[in-house]
Amino acid sequence: MPLAQSLHESHSDKSRIVIPDIDLPKEGVGGIVIGGDFQGLGIARSLGRRGAPVCVIDDEPSIARLSRYTTHSVRVKDLHDEQKAIDALMDAGRRMNLKGWVVYPTRDETVAALSIHRKELSKWFRIPTPDWETIKWAWDKRNTYKLAQDLGIPCPKTWFPQTLDDVRRIEAKFPLILKPAIKEHFVYTAKVKAWQVNNPKELVDRFTEATAFVPAGEMMVQDLIPGGSSEQQYGCCVFFKEGQAIGTMLAHYLRSHPPDFGRCSTFVETVEDPELEELSLRFLRAINYYGLAEVEFRRDPRDGVLKLLDVNARTWGYHSLGVTAGVDFTQMLFQDQLGNAVTPARARAQVAWLRWVTDLPVGLHGLFLKRWGLFEYWKSVMGSDTEAVFDSRDLLPSLAEAALVPYHVLTRGY
Repeated sequence: MPLAQSLHESHSDKSRIVIPDIDLPKEGVGGIVIGGDFQGLGIARSLGRRGAPVCVIDDEPSIARLSRYTTHSVRVKDLHDEQKAIDALMDAGRRMNLKGWVVYPTRDETVAALSIHRKELSKWFRIPTPDWETIKWAWDKRNTYKLAQDLGIPCPKTWFPQTLDDVRRIEAKFPLILKPAIKEHFVYTAKVKAWQVNNPKELVDRFTEATAFVPAGEMMVQDLIPGGSSEQQYGCCVFFKEGQAIGTMLAHYLRSHPPDFGRCSTFVETVEDPELEELSLRFLRAINYYGLAEVEFRRDPRDGVLKLLDVNARTWGYHSLGVTAGVDFTQMLFQDQLGNAVTPARARAQVAWLRWVTDLPVGLHGLFLKRWGLFEYWKSVMGSDTEAVFDSRDLLPSLAEAALVPYHVLTRGY
């Protein structure tokens, strides 16, 4: 059943999962990573380096399963479907006796599925994902922006048209962007996070195109904040518990891929920004959040205001930067789930992270458009402190990532 349909049903009655109550063990416990791309690889390495076993579950060719730190690997047909994802998790848990293991989702749709089924799954696994009453504020940006407005957190001017007539009535200065309220229903088909529209006709045409694969009412029209996809973009990354950030990392996205509306960051540097931090924590406190989260903002050069874009209720793409900068988010969450004390930590500023396989085409694109010079780009690459995948002690994932570039071009559009 598609997740969009399930979210409009009564979740308390819909689950087919029947799990007996058991005591969750603390010895021999590991981590279950759902989604084994570079993001999942960072989780596997963080846990494995400290001796915890790791199980990777994925529905794609996975680089994380090739890591020396991965002890179990499961390939399934589909993780996008809510019930199939939950069934795959339960099947792996029972077959491999993964009782009490901590579950790490790497995709938004997996976060939603775990949240919906949290009560039953928690009888077998440790599920850090909060329940739906919390997650709904991050899952659907219509909820996100409404709450942000109530909290006094700035957002880009946004319209929520239901029909083509609503779209035609929008009066705004172009260019604008057309983007989904729920990522899952747009990104996997369009292979981008948003579309730029430069005039009313383009807006109508693109909105019409989106209605073929996005449920009614889920496409938003938003003011386009000037600047490239990343020059003005920032993230507040936290391990959040009981209203406080136990682990904190503030980041500036210097390059993203694709260049216009990046699905993922390719070059990131840690910074200090008290305003970014305060606004992010205000939102997380309001939804009673627990766990790992990244809150994304963009600074509008027209007025200097930080404006909320997105809230990711999971590990984010560059979370492994935290290890180099002094905050191991994966390990913090793992220890807290086992009931162990967690020492607060804060990332050092000016520590840089690079993912070469996606940053290289971005770099070349920028050189072609003269956004930066060759020396400037090369200096940033050589000055990075950590690479997303390459590790001399764990080489197979790097080799696999390079080999998978043609596959990713076909399936993800880059």
